[in-house]
Amino acid sequence: MRLDTKRRVLAAVAWAMAVSVGALTACGGDNNRGGASATTNSEPAGTAGCGGKNELTAEGSTAQQNAIALFNQAWEQYCPGKVVSYNPTGSGAGREQFIAGHIDFAGADSPLVADQIGPAAKRCDGNPAWDLPLVFGPVALVYNLAGVQKLVVSSDTLAKLFSGKITVWNDPILAALNPGVALPATRVVPIYRSDSSGTTDNVQKYLTAAAPQSWTRGVGTEFQGGVGEGAAKSVGVVQAVRATSGAIGYVEKGFADQAGVPYAQIETGNGVVPLTNDTAGNAVKTAGFVADGNDLVLDLESMYTAPQPGTYPLVLATYEIVCSKGYSSDTATAIKSFLTVAANNGQVGLASAGYVPLPDKVKERLVTAINAMQ
Repeated sequence: MRLDTKRRVLAAVAWAMAVSVGALTACGGDNNRGGASATTNSEPAGTAGCGGKNELTAEGSTAQQNAIALFNQAWEQYCPGKVVSYNPTGSGAGREQFIAGHIDFAGADSPLVADQIGPAAKRCDGNPAWDLPLVFGPVALVYNLAGVQKLVVSSDTLAKLFSGKITVWNDPILAALNPGVALPATRVVPIYRSDSSGTTDNVQKYLTAAAPQSWTRGVGTEFQGGVGEGAAKSVGVVQAVRATSGAIGYVEKGFADQAGVPYAQIETGNGVVPLTNDTAGNAVKTAGFVADGNDLVLDLESMYTAPQPGTYPLVLATYEIVCSKGYSSDTATAIKSFLTVAANNGQVGLASAGYVPLPDKVKERLVTAINAMQ
C-alpha cells in the first residue's frame, strides 16, 4: 500500500472511532461535565493556532488509540482539514519509528528508556526529545470464568497468576480473597501482549513495586512471566480472553468495556477497590513528576505501593514523544496545535471512552511544555 493511501485509510479509521466514542459520550457517561460536547469549539488554553501542515503522522500505543480518535475529532473541529494519521502498532514500535524519523511523533505508554534518549536526540537534530503525558488509562484485569460475576485479586496474587505460581482458579489463596464465590477448578491461562507493549511494562512495574516478593521477573515492554499465551495488541488480548476458559489478561478499560468482558477488583490493603472512573481518578491525583523541566516523565510508584482508600492503583500514563526542537516549521506548528487542542478540548468525553482526564497539576506543566516547543 502506498504511504499516502495508508495515511488516508488510517485517518478514516481514526475518524470512525472518534464518531463511535463520541456517540458514547452523547449517551451520557459519569463525567460529561454538564453535557459538554467532545468537540467543542471553545478557545483552548495555550498557543494553539491552526498553522502548519494539515496531516501529521504518529504511531505506537494501542492503549491511546481511542483517545487519539477523540483528539482528532476535537482538532478537526477547531482546525478544519487537520488530521493525525495514527497507526496503533504498540509502544515499542512507536518509539522505534520516531527515533528512525519515520513519523512526526510517537504514542507510548512508557517514556523513552536510557538507551533511546541519545538516538532520539539525534533524530531531533541534536535536541532533546520530550515525553508529554496526554492521557491516563486504567488497566482492567479481564477474565473468563463461567458463573463468576465478581473476582477479587491482590497485587501478590496477580504476580503469582502471571508467573505460574497459582495454576488453578480454586487455589486456597484465591478462595480466601473471594469468600462465598464458587471458583472453578479450571486451569489459569494468563494472556499477555505478544508485541512490545507499554501496557505490559506498566503492569510489570506495578507488580515489581507492589508485590516484590512474588514478582521477581523484572520490567520492560516484553512480558517476563514465562507462562501463558500471547496475543497481539489490546484488541487481541480481549479476543483471546473471551475465547479461553480460565483466562486472565490485562487491557485498557475502554477496550474491556467495549467488549463487555468482566474485570477483577483489587484488594489494595486498604480494602477491595473496583475499577471505576472515580477510583482510577483518585489514583491519578497522586501522580507526581520524576524531575523539573519539560520532559514530563511521571512517578507512579507511590500510587502502586501506597494506594489510598478508594483508589484503583493499576493506572498507566500514556505519552506523546516529541522533539523539543528540530522539526520543520510546518511540522512544529501543527504538532503544537494538535497537542494544545488535545490537552484542552480533547479531554472532554475521555471518561466515557475509559480514560481519566488530565488533573490540573499535570495539565499546567503539559501546556507549558507544549508552548516551549520550537
